[in-house]
Amino acid sequence: MAQSFPSASSRTLSFKVRALKWTNPLLILLGAASLVLYVVSLSAKGGDDIEWFIKVALIQSLIYLLATWIVFRARSSRSTLVFVIVFAALFRLSLLFAPPYLSDDIYRYVWDGRVQAAGVNPYRYIPADEALAPLRDQTIYPKINRRDYAHTIYPPGAQIIYFLATHVSERVTWMKTVMLGFEALAIWALLQLLASFNLPRQRVLIFAWHPLLVWEIAGSGHVEAAAIAFVALALLARRRHWYALAGMALAGATLIKLFPIILLPALYRRWGWKMPVAFGLTVIVAYLPYLSVGVKGVLGFLPGYAQEEGLHSGTQFYLLSLARRAVGEAMVPSVGYLIFAMLTLGFIAFWSFWKWEQNDGKYVARAFVIATAFVVLLSPHYAWYFGWLVAFTCLLPRLPFFYLTTACFVLYKLWHPEGPVQLLLLDIIIYLPFALLGSLALFRRIRKGPTAGGLNQLSERAPG
Repeated sequence: MAQSFPSASSRTLSFKVRALKWTNPLLILLGAASLVLYVVSLSAKGGDDIEWFIKVALIQSLIYLLATWIVFRARSSRSTLVFVIVFAALFRLSLLFAPPYLSDDIYRYVWDGRVQAAGVNPYRYIPADEALAPLRDQTIYPKINRRDYAHTIYPPGAQIIYFLATHVSERVTWMKTVMLGFEALAIWALLQLLASFNLPRQRVLIFAWHPLLVWEIAGSGHVEAAAIAFVALALLARRRHWYALAGMALAGATLIKLFPIILLPALYRRWGWKMPVAFGLTVIVAYLPYLSVGVKGVLGFLPGYAQEEGLHSGTQFYLLSLARRAVGEAMVPSVGYLIFAMLTLGFIAFWSFWKWEQNDGKYVARAFVIATAFVVLLSPHYAWYFGWLVAFTCLLPRLPFFYLTTACFVLYKLWHPEGPVQLLLLDIIIYLPFALLGSLALFRRIRKGPTAGGLNQLSERAPG
């Protein structure tokens, strides 16, 4: 008698049923392990412990990747989503009340809010100016970076957040709480997006458990949380065809960190007018209250920051450093690289603008491409600049981007600078494996075509 074998679909279903039995216990185990590491890491006090911190963060990244792998192979489950959210909250609570030691940017946030509350334009004076002497204290002022020479660098959207937050409290813990509120808003928007694309909502773990976001937002209170929240809202509004709201949300992100403006061509629907008009009006209205210092004045420390971080000399850029080592510095001027970078981003923007949408989710892929190109071309020295890519990875998970957003922890080695060779080596650690993994993924996609869950397979179900 012929032996009967189960079909491939039944074997897959059986595997998922068995996997579901172990999904929650495994996630609890991994979540608890990561939580212990967050708590233990609080014993680090400063620069002397940074090497130890990097090791802990990379171990947490491995735990995170394992948890992601488990969630992807588990059947959709409400209980799994609950565990994901609970541990995401516990991770952040473990760091919320601890003083930030990875970055001191948050003290400038509080200071700018205090200055505005006193009726002073935050772009007018540096913190050390005698005009602001009555506002100084022993808690915030001594910890402001560049207080002796730098005006604020943060755009009006960030300034509005600082003003509203410090109107309630000028404590650092409260400012971190506000940023966690924005992160919660981003998680909500991503949950809505996942559901609209018929993807399991438990995949929000990709965003909610990412150690980079936990450390940089709950730990350091970076305003990137607000920018990411507005980017997520812009993606959601675009999904629901609320083009004016998408423009306003993207403008909100741009008014916080400037660089989200590069997403405009990706989110724009050809020949529509609502999104660009809403974007432009929102930006203009936000800048109006601060123009008493002039158009140049509202740029704040941005030109000085570009000089300080090596954007003018070219030492900032990984690809430029490689080219200079290959053919000589004189052969590759900084201006040439900047032209190359702008042409590259311009080409991607043009492609985003003209490419026909085969389904309603293509705009996410286009936005992800241009955001990633911007990060690689800029090659920032600070890990938190990679954080906004995690929101896209939640919707379009790919191994190269998991690597890129976790390997960036090695940039904290720059706390103990050892010259330009050190920066180049760190950039090689970050970008070379990313390029290799990306090339491999592209090669496999060309050979096999789009696969389930890939860039082309976001559901076309009408948004609710």
